[in-house]
Amino acid sequence: MPLQLLRMIDANLNRLGEGLRVLEDVARFLLGDAVLSRRLKALRHDTARDTALLRMGLLSERDSEHDVGHSQAASVTSGGSPPDTLTTPLQNLSELVTANAKRAEQSLRVIEELARLPDLSKTLDSASFEQARFTLYALERELISRISRREKLESMAGLYVIVDRQFLAGRDELDIVEQAIEGGATTIQLRDKERTKRELLPVAQRLRALCNQAGVLFIVNDHLDLAIAADADGLHIGQGDLPVAVVRRALPIDRIVGCSVNTLAQAEIARNEGADYIALGSIFPTTTKTGAVVVGLDRLKELRQKVAIPLVAIGGINPDNVGEVRTAGADAIAVVSAVIGPDDVKGAVQKLIAAMESTTQKCQNT
Repeated sequence: MPLQLLRMIDANLNRLGEGLRVLEDVARFLLGDAVLSRRLKALRHDTARDTALLRMGLLSERDSEHDVGHSQAASVTSGGSPPDTLTTPLQNLSELVTANAKRAEQSLRVIEELARLPDLSKTLDSASFEQARFTLYALERELISRISRREKLESMAGLYVIVDRQFLAGRDELDIVEQAIEGGATTIQLRDKERTKRELLPVAQRLRALCNQAGVLFIVNDHLDLAIAADADGLHIGQGDLPVAVVRRALPIDRIVGCSVNTLAQAEIARNEGADYIALGSIFPTTTKTGAVVVGLDRLKELRQKVAIPLVAIGGINPDNVGEVRTAGADAIAVVSAVIGPDDVKGAVQKLIAAMESTTQKCQNT
């Protein structure tokens, strides 16, 4: 067997293992995703197993000091040829994942092609490396999806304002949302049970543009097709809407899905199907939603202990009781009439946020 082939395999196995280990640690430590971490670990171990018969030969022919690739890397740092995508500075976690996934995928392809040669085909199974490459494509997609959705969820924490035409008293949605954003709202949801989706689309598009400019999340309630058409950051659904798993497959991979629940069982189903956050309500009696079931703070505390995804509390929340809701474990507070009912929407938002922040400060001081 030509020694150069062994050196090529050795170099690509090293790149493969390094890239997979970075992805595995991102899944394990940064995302806290045990399933993704185990799948990446299994892929790393499988490729090591498939090349075990060559291990001693690979190590025997390794010559890192005289590898021309080593000198090329050095020339980059001293003003040599332009760097490739794996040596350019990374701007965020998504770029880190993409760079290491591509490094591993390219290495798998090189080994796959080399394994087709007569000198190696009896020792290496080309098909197994091809399968590993396609498995990694899927894992890369899932990692990027989780990271981009996590970034959205981090910006959701705070005040989640639901804009419902029923409570606007003829006022313009755009003006209401502008005031809410100026007051400090972190998320805006468009909810409308009256107008057709054709009528709602231009409204949703304008609100999306406004939220995007302000760096605020824009969520559409109920309507999957409207959320996609308006390029919303996500969709919020209830127990009578499409299943979370169906919505997850239909939405772009970086869009979030929220689900309204009343019970722990509903919350666990939504989480297992891929919901990014849970909206629990009604926490207190409310006049906003007819027939709303009051679940109380104890239910919120129960979900906080059992469900490890963001919780949004909704229903009858105001400046007087929001502190209790935050203490019970809510990551975000959703309101409708408490802020869009008053004429001074901005002031109502600021008052509610001040009460939330006061509770947070007290908890930090105790």
